[in-house]
Amino acid sequence: MSLKGLSGMVKVSPTLINRHLKEEKLRRAYRILEEDAEIQTLLKMSNIMAVTRLKYNDHGPIHSKITAGAALEILEIISGRRTPSAIIDHGFTYEDSKIITLMGAYLHDIGNAVHRADHHIHGCILMNGKLDEILNEIYGEEEKRIRVKCEILHCIYSHDENVQCLSLEAGIVKVADGTDMAEGRARIPYDLGKRDIHSISALAIRRVEIERGLIKPIRITVTMENPAGIFQVQNVLQKKIATSGLEDEIEIVTMEVEE
Repeated sequence: MSLKGLSGMVKVSPTLINRHLKEEKLRRAYRILEEDAEIQTLLKMSNIMAVTRLKYNDHGPIHSKITAGAALEILEIISGRRTPSAIIDHGFTYEDSKIITLMGAYLHDIGNAVHRADHHIHGCILMNGKLDEILNEIYGEEEKRIRVKCEILHCIYSHDENVQCLSLEAGIVKVADGTDMAEGRARIPYDLGKRDIHSISALAIRRVEIERGLIKPIRITVTMENPAGIFQVQNVLQKKIATSGLEDEIEIVTMEVEE
Protein backbone atom coordinates (compact mmCIF):
# COMPACT_ATOMS: atom_id res chain seq x y z
CA MET A 1 0.00 0.00 0.00
CA SER A 2 1.20 3.52 -0.73
CA LEU A 3 2.05 6.08 1.94
CA LYS A 4 -1.50 7.38 1.69
CA GLY A 5 -3.81 4.53 2.72
CA LEU A 6 -7.32 3.79 1.55
CA SER A 7 -8.82 5.86 4.36
CA GLY A 8 -6.75 8.95 3.59
CA MET A 9 -4.53 8.19 6.57
CA VAL A 10 -0.80 8.83 6.10
CA LYS A 11 2.06 7.54 8.19
CA VAL A 12 4.46 10.02 9.77
CA SER A 13 7.80 9.10 8.20
CA PRO A 14 10.90 10.58 6.50
CA THR A 15 9.30 10.10 3.06
CA LEU A 16 6.03 11.92 3.80
CA ILE A 17 7.51 15.24 2.73
CA ASN A 18 7.83 14.04 -0.87
CA ARG A 19 4.04 14.22 -1.27
CA HIS A 20 4.02 17.96 -0.69
CA LEU A 21 6.85 19.37 -2.77
CA LYS A 22 4.60 20.46 -5.62
CA GLU A 23 5.50 24.15 -6.05
CA GLU A 24 8.76 25.42 -7.57
CA LYS A 25 9.76 27.77 -4.73
CA LEU A 26 8.91 25.14 -2.12
CA ARG A 27 11.07 22.55 -3.87
CA ARG A 28 13.89 25.09 -4.10
CA ALA A 29 13.64 25.89 -0.39
CA TYR A 30 13.75 22.21 0.52
CA ARG A 31 16.68 21.55 -1.79
CA ILE A 32 18.65 24.42 -0.23
CA LEU A 33 18.03 23.07 3.27
CA GLU A 34 19.09 19.57 2.28
CA GLU A 35 22.24 20.71 0.46
CA ASP A 36 23.47 23.52 2.71
CA ALA A 37 26.65 22.35 4.44
CA GLU A 38 26.25 24.66 7.43
CA ILE A 39 22.68 23.59 8.16
CA GLN A 40 23.46 19.89 7.80
CA THR A 41 26.50 20.22 10.06
CA LEU A 42 24.47 22.04 12.71
CA LEU A 43 21.81 19.31 12.58
CA LYS A 44 24.49 16.65 13.03
CA MET A 45 25.86 18.64 15.97
CA SER A 46 22.33 18.73 17.39
CA ASN A 47 22.40 14.95 17.53
CA ILE A 48 25.83 14.89 19.13
CA MET A 49 24.48 17.13 21.88
CA ALA A 50 21.04 15.56 22.24
CA VAL A 51 21.61 11.87 21.46
CA THR A 52 25.29 11.13 22.10
CA ARG A 53 25.78 13.35 25.17
CA LEU A 54 22.31 13.55 26.71
CA LYS A 55 20.93 10.25 25.38
CA TYR A 56 17.77 11.99 24.17
CA ASN A 57 15.78 11.01 21.10
CA ASP A 58 16.84 11.97 17.58
CA HIS A 59 17.01 15.73 16.95
CA GLY A 60 19.02 15.68 13.73
CA PRO A 61 18.45 15.55 9.96
CA ILE A 62 15.95 12.66 10.01
CA HIS A 63 13.80 14.31 12.69
CA SER A 64 13.89 17.54 10.67
CA LYS A 65 12.63 15.76 7.56
CA ILE A 66 9.93 13.84 9.46
CA THR A 67 8.66 16.99 11.18
CA ALA A 68 8.59 18.96 7.92
CA GLY A 69 6.56 16.26 6.17
CA ALA A 70 4.07 15.97 9.02
CA ALA A 71 3.74 19.76 9.18
CA LEU A 72 2.94 20.08 5.48
CA GLU A 73 0.40 17.25 5.78
CA ILE A 74 -1.36 19.00 8.67
CA LEU A 75 -1.28 22.33 6.81
CA GLU A 76 -2.88 20.75 3.75
CA ILE A 77 -5.72 19.33 5.82
CA ILE A 78 -6.37 22.30 8.09
CA SER A 79 -6.12 24.98 5.38
CA GLY A 80 -9.53 23.87 4.14
CA ARG A 81 -10.96 25.10 7.42
CA ARG A 82 -8.59 27.87 8.55
CA THR A 83 -6.71 30.45 6.50
CA PRO A 84 -2.95 30.44 7.19
CA SER A 85 -1.63 33.43 9.12
CA ALA A 86 0.77 34.31 6.31
CA ILE A 87 -2.22 34.95 4.05
CA ILE A 88 -4.31 36.83 6.62
CA ASP A 89 -1.59 39.04 8.07
CA HIS A 90 0.70 39.62 5.08
CA GLY A 91 -1.38 38.92 1.99
CA PHE A 92 1.05 36.14 1.08
CA THR A 93 0.22 33.12 -1.07
CA TYR A 94 -0.50 29.58 0.09
CA GLU A 95 2.92 28.59 -1.26
CA ASP A 96 4.52 31.21 1.01
CA SER A 97 2.68 29.64 3.95
CA LYS A 98 4.04 26.24 2.93
CA ILE A 99 7.58 27.63 2.74
CA ILE A 100 7.26 29.11 6.23
CA THR A 101 5.88 25.83 7.56
CA LEU A 102 8.52 23.74 5.79
CA MET A 103 11.47 25.82 6.92
CA GLY A 104 10.18 26.35 10.44
CA ALA A 105 9.68 22.61 10.83
CA TYR A 106 12.98 21.64 9.26
CA LEU A 107 15.00 24.08 11.37
CA HIS A 108 13.05 23.99 14.65
CA ASP A 109 15.57 21.87 16.60
CA ILE A 110 18.80 23.24 15.14
CA GLY A 111 19.54 25.15 18.36
CA ASN A 112 20.42 21.85 20.02
CA ALA A 113 23.79 22.28 18.31
CA VAL A 114 24.59 24.77 21.10
CA HIS A 115 22.74 23.17 24.03
CA ARG A 116 19.47 21.44 24.75
CA ALA A 117 18.59 24.08 27.35
CA ASP A 118 16.94 27.06 25.61
CA HIS A 119 17.52 25.45 22.23
CA HIS A 120 14.51 27.25 20.79
CA ILE A 121 16.33 30.53 21.52
CA HIS A 122 19.70 29.28 20.24
CA GLY A 123 17.99 28.20 17.02
CA CYS A 124 16.71 31.71 16.35
CA ILE A 125 20.17 33.17 16.92
CA LEU A 126 21.87 30.61 14.68
CA MET A 127 19.35 31.01 11.87
CA ASN A 128 18.85 34.78 11.88
CA GLY A 129 21.60 35.55 9.37
CA LYS A 130 21.38 32.19 7.63
CA LEU A 131 17.73 32.72 6.75
CA ASP A 132 18.64 36.03 5.07
CA GLU A 133 21.07 34.10 2.88
CA ILE A 134 18.61 31.32 2.04
CA LEU A 135 15.56 33.49 1.48
CA ASN A 136 17.54 35.81 -0.77
CA GLU A 137 17.63 32.90 -3.23
CA ILE A 138 13.83 32.57 -3.11
CA TYR A 139 12.43 36.08 -2.69
CA GLY A 140 13.58 39.21 -4.43
CA GLU A 141 11.56 41.73 -2.43
CA GLU A 142 13.34 42.75 0.78
CA GLU A 143 10.25 43.50 2.90
CA LYS A 144 8.64 40.17 2.03
CA ARG A 145 11.89 38.35 2.73
CA ILE A 146 12.10 39.91 6.19
CA ARG A 147 8.48 39.09 6.98
CA VAL A 148 8.94 35.46 5.91
CA LYS A 149 12.09 35.24 8.03
CA CYS A 150 10.26 36.53 11.10
CA GLU A 151 7.50 33.97 10.63
CA ILE A 152 10.05 31.15 10.35
CA LEU A 153 11.88 32.37 13.45
CA HIS A 154 8.53 32.45 15.26
CA CYS A 155 8.03 28.78 14.34
CA ILE A 156 11.48 27.93 15.71
CA TYR A 157 11.04 29.92 18.91
CA SER A 158 7.49 28.81 19.75
CA HIS A 159 7.96 25.08 19.15
CA ASP A 160 8.95 24.95 22.84
CA GLU A 161 6.00 23.55 24.75
CA ASN A 162 5.98 26.48 27.18
CA VAL A 163 5.64 29.14 24.46
CA GLN A 164 2.23 29.99 23.02
CA CYS A 165 2.12 29.91 19.22
CA LEU A 166 0.82 33.09 17.60
CA SER A 167 0.47 31.88 14.02
CA LEU A 168 -1.23 28.91 12.39
CA GLU A 169 2.04 27.88 10.78
CA ALA A 170 3.89 27.85 14.12
CA GLY A 171 1.12 25.82 15.75
CA ILE A 172 1.30 23.29 12.94
CA VAL A 173 5.08 22.99 13.31
CA LYS A 174 4.72 22.41 17.05
CA VAL A 175 2.13 19.67 16.61
CA ALA A 176 4.13 18.05 13.80
CA ASP A 177 7.17 17.96 16.08
CA GLY A 178 5.11 16.03 18.61
CA THR A 179 4.02 13.43 16.06
CA ASP A 180 7.58 12.12 15.60
CA MET A 181 7.55 9.68 18.48
CA ALA A 182 7.61 6.22 16.92
CA GLU A 183 10.08 3.58 18.09
CA GLY A 184 12.87 4.35 15.62
CA ARG A 185 13.47 7.75 17.14
CA ALA A 186 14.38 6.25 20.53
CA ARG A 187 16.37 3.26 19.30
CA ILE A 188 19.83 4.88 19.44
CA PRO A 189 19.59 6.31 22.98
CA TYR A 190 18.10 3.00 24.16
CA ASP A 191 21.00 1.10 22.60
CA LEU A 192 23.38 3.57 24.28
CA GLY A 193 22.00 2.47 27.63
CA LYS A 194 19.16 4.85 28.37
CA ARG A 195 16.50 2.93 30.30
CA ASP A 196 13.74 5.21 31.56
CA ILE A 197 10.05 5.85 30.94
CA HIS A 198 10.86 8.20 28.04
CA SER A 199 12.79 5.61 26.03
CA ILE A 200 10.56 2.69 27.01
CA SER A 201 7.45 4.67 26.08
CA ALA A 202 8.85 5.71 22.69
CA LEU A 203 9.88 2.14 21.90
CA ALA A 204 6.29 1.03 22.56
CA ILE A 205 4.92 3.21 19.74
CA ARG A 206 4.80 1.45 16.40
CA ARG A 207 3.46 4.22 14.17
CA VAL A 208 1.78 7.60 14.12
CA GLU A 209 -0.70 8.49 11.37
CA ILE A 210 -2.45 11.70 10.30
CA GLU A 211 -5.78 12.07 8.51
CA ARG A 212 -8.86 14.25 8.26
CA GLY A 213 -10.94 13.81 11.37
CA LEU A 214 -14.63 13.10 11.75
CA ILE A 215 -15.10 15.05 14.98
CA LYS A 216 -12.30 17.60 14.53
CA PRO A 217 -10.37 18.60 11.38
CA ILE A 218 -7.19 16.68 12.27
CA ARG A 219 -7.07 13.15 13.58
CA ILE A 220 -3.79 11.73 14.86
CA THR A 221 -3.75 7.99 15.45
CA VAL A 222 -1.01 6.51 17.63
CA THR A 223 -0.58 2.75 17.46
CA MET A 224 1.40 1.11 20.24
CA GLU A 225 2.24 -2.41 21.32
CA ASN A 226 1.71 -1.78 25.04
CA PRO A 227 0.30 0.94 27.34
CA ALA A 228 3.75 2.43 28.00
CA GLY A 229 3.23 4.48 24.85
CA ILE A 230 0.55 6.54 26.60
CA PHE A 231 3.29 8.37 28.51
CA GLN A 232 4.74 9.61 25.23
CA VAL A 233 1.32 10.79 24.02
CA GLN A 234 0.55 12.65 27.24
CA ASN A 235 3.98 14.12 27.92
CA VAL A 236 5.05 14.97 24.38
CA LEU A 237 2.19 15.32 21.92
CA GLN A 238 -0.55 16.61 24.20
CA LYS A 239 1.73 19.16 25.86
CA LYS A 240 2.66 20.57 22.48
CA ILE A 241 -0.94 20.68 21.31
CA ALA A 242 -1.90 22.59 24.48
CA THR A 243 0.13 25.67 23.44
CA SER A 244 -0.17 25.29 19.67
CA GLY A 245 -3.39 27.25 19.25
CA LEU A 246 -4.82 24.13 17.57
CA GLU A 247 -6.13 22.34 20.65
CA ASP A 248 -9.72 22.59 19.36
CA GLU A 249 -8.75 21.30 15.92
CA ILE A 250 -7.12 17.98 16.82
CA GLU A 251 -8.36 14.64 18.10
CA ILE A 252 -5.96 11.94 19.27
CA VAL A 253 -6.81 8.26 18.97
CA THR A 254 -4.64 5.61 20.61
CA MET A 255 -4.69 1.97 19.58
CA GLU A 256 -2.97 -0.98 21.20
CA VAL A 257 -2.08 -3.89 18.94
CA GLU A 258 0.32 -6.80 19.07
CA GLU A 259 2.64 -7.04 16.09
